[in-house]
Amino acid sequence: MQERYDFSQIEPKWQGYWEEKGMYQVDEDPGKKKYYVLEMFPYPSGNLHMGHVRNYSIGDVVARFKMMQGYNVLHPMGWDAFGLPAENAAIQHGIPASIWTRKNIANMKRQLKSMGISYDWRREVATCNPDYYKWTQWLFLQFYKRGLVFKKKAAVNWCPSCATVLANEQVVDGKCERCDSVVDKKELEQWFFKITDYADELLRDLEKLPGWPEKVKTMQFNWIGRSEGAEICFRTEAGHDLTVFTTRPDTVYGVTYMVLAPEHPLVAELVAGTPYEGPVKEFVQRVRKMSSIERAEQEKEGLFTGAYAVNPLNNERIPIWVANYVLMDYGTGIVMGVPAHDQRDFEFARKYNLPIRIVVQPEGADLQPDEMTEAFPAEGFLVNSGPFNGLDNKTAIAKITEYVEQQGLGRFQVQYRLRDWLISRQRYWGTPIPIIYCDQCGVVPVPEEDLPVILPEDVQFKPTGESPLKSMPEFTGCQCPQCGQKAVRETETMDTFVDSSWYFLRYCDANNDGEVFDKEKAGYWMNVDQYIGGVEHAILHLMYARFFTKVLRDLGLTTCDEPFQNLLTQGMVLKDGSKMSKSKGNVVSPEEIIKKYGADTARLFILFAAPPERDLEWSDQGVEGCFRFLNRVWRLVYGYHRQVQMVAPKDEALDEADKELRRMIHLTVKKVTEDIDKRFNFNTAISAVMELVHSLHDYRDQKAGGQENLPLVRFGLERLVLLLAPFAPHITEELWHALGNEDSVHLQSWPAYDEKALEQDRVEVAVQINGKVRARMSLPKDMPEEELKPVVLAEKRVQDFVAGKDIIKFVVVPNKLISIVVK
Repeated sequence: MQERYDFSQIEPKWQGYWEEKGMYQVDEDPGKKKYYVLEMFPYPSGNLHMGHVRNYSIGDVVARFKMMQGYNVLHPMGWDAFGLPAENAAIQHGIPASIWTRKNIANMKRQLKSMGISYDWRREVATCNPDYYKWTQWLFLQFYKRGLVFKKKAAVNWCPSCATVLANEQVVDGKCERCDSVVDKKELEQWFFKITDYADELLRDLEKLPGWPEKVKTMQFNWIGRSEGAEICFRTEAGHDLTVFTTRPDTVYGVTYMVLAPEHPLVAELVAGTPYEGPVKEFVQRVRKMSSIERAEQEKEGLFTGAYAVNPLNNERIPIWVANYVLMDYGTGIVMGVPAHDQRDFEFARKYNLPIRIVVQPEGADLQPDEMTEAFPAEGFLVNSGPFNGLDNKTAIAKITEYVEQQGLGRFQVQYRLRDWLISRQRYWGTPIPIIYCDQCGVVPVPEEDLPVILPEDVQFKPTGESPLKSMPEFTGCQCPQCGQKAVRETETMDTFVDSSWYFLRYCDANNDGEVFDKEKAGYWMNVDQYIGGVEHAILHLMYARFFTKVLRDLGLTTCDEPFQNLLTQGMVLKDGSKMSKSKGNVVSPEEIIKKYGADTARLFILFAAPPERDLEWSDQGVEGCFRFLNRVWRLVYGYHRQVQMVAPKDEALDEADKELRRMIHLTVKKVTEDIDKRFNFNTAISAVMELVHSLHDYRDQKAGGQENLPLVRFGLERLVLLLAPFAPHITEELWHALGNEDSVHLQSWPAYDEKALEQDRVEVAVQINGKVRARMSLPKDMPEEELKPVVLAEKRVQDFVAGKDIIKFVVVPNKLISIVVK
């Protein structure tokens, strides 16, 4: 063993050893408990950042810990490799997106290996590889057969200069990121997955996820947004149906105006040939250029269309408006305005001098419209509501819903905020949608035996920004699989969230050429026991993965209802209080840290600096401190390694110092085990290991002169190395062998602790005199009072306050406190 800790020699040595031995390669073993730990796979941007280091270090601690606990641990890694950045890089640098992506994958894989992460690289997947996206296409076809895929018109971002559709990410401040033109909205035929078919189950099964953070489940609950209410059919005076959904049918007599979303197709018809046509069209064009978020944040604006509707319950004539706060993709795109009982409607009515009619009065009050400063949305009793007057509003909701159903004016309805998933992307670098268009046969799915539909990798991007697939007859031209006539291939690609919605299942059988994955293998490994990733994926990725898992279950491909049993959402890594970014100039390169201090130091700091679910403030001093700690561990083992190699480890204690060291060893094992296994408090676990190192140093100093209990010292050093192994895998491997062991430290059983060894023979007792603590004494545990009293009264610090005085009371709180009252 070298005297100096040389991480630059140690780390590559053991990385090569682990790879050569295939230490982290696992297969199904029905006789062994399985544990599937997974970090969200990264987009191959080119280099790891500190957020990656934190995410993967957390996962690696869990994987190594569970492996030492005897589990058969699956810990895979891959690449979410399709997407817009590669396409932009291809345009900017003039290289194929595939080359840019695979170069980045190679570099990031090298960086991951330098961190010593325990991945089974045999299971590596990349979503841009045909052997992966073949099965993404196959799953699309299964969804299609099941009626979960459909095509309909949808509003998309349209750049008139580039003559192409833009994803939301490509729109910056309302302009095209490629040419800076103002982006418009356009109706185009788009492909959708019918996720709404699973809305109820996605909502209900949140109860099956006690291992998820409550905030994530709340976000999904709100995103699905189930609400009960009534659909009520109003009509225009010209006879058009205006169906609204409302959760407050009790307020229907308070409707004083109707509002249509600017995108609603009826708007143009209502204003056609009227004086209102020009202003309304101009307003609609302006609003359609705004995002949903912008419209929600902007002041409420609207225009009267000149048309009127009739309230079906009281036959009242009410004006129809168009306004920016009503969205076409929520509800029916039509809202009944009830300004007395909805704050948004109240503000709109006040702005445009629209009538306000109170139909729900609070008990014991008499609201007047002219005196209201805000809407009254709470419970009360109905007024101005015809036959329903006097009912409390909850009863009225049921009664009015029942009435409109009986009269054929509407029906009870459950509404969801969740929308069907638009998966079409008018981009090149993505999974081709396996659909063919035939003039004779219409829309025809690609036969399964013809998969994959290969994405051409050598393409030319045009200045227009359109997907190059559209101008490639060798890709678009094909034969209809039904009639054999000339046909055209779909040029749209899938949303990259489709690729990441099932990758965790492919890891179970990553190299299967004949099927998406083997059901038995997936049945052994699924579901994922511990999933780790950023909270920013709480809605889209995590919702889509849950949806996919349920569909695949219904297709008979898997048996689990939920993909991820437990979820850990780690915090961000900050520098100077801000998230690391190139624009802020506060980025710390993992590669530079590893080069200067080693991977074990980088890992140890990132795990020690904060609990995993909280944001972590980067500290150069903290990194230095972790490096010094590892050097201290090294020196401790170096100082003993020759002596202890000749003895067997035992935790037998001979004197008081031995007993205290033995207690600290077992206490540390208990603390670290519980902190990792129950709480994922890696920072406090590392802190406990640091205390053990301090105790071992103290013991050496106390026993100076060769009086150490060497079997106990070896026992303590081995426990120290075993406990540190999941956090700092390279240095502990070296130290384990330096102590004379042959097998890998990571193949050892996790150490157990002895509850009896945690008991203390002596305790610290506070001595109070007339209510003030005057001394602290180390005394034998459970010492009888008759023996205790003379020992305490003989203590010099006690004598100073009791000598020559009468002792009125001598009260003993066993093992904690002695209270003496003197006069």
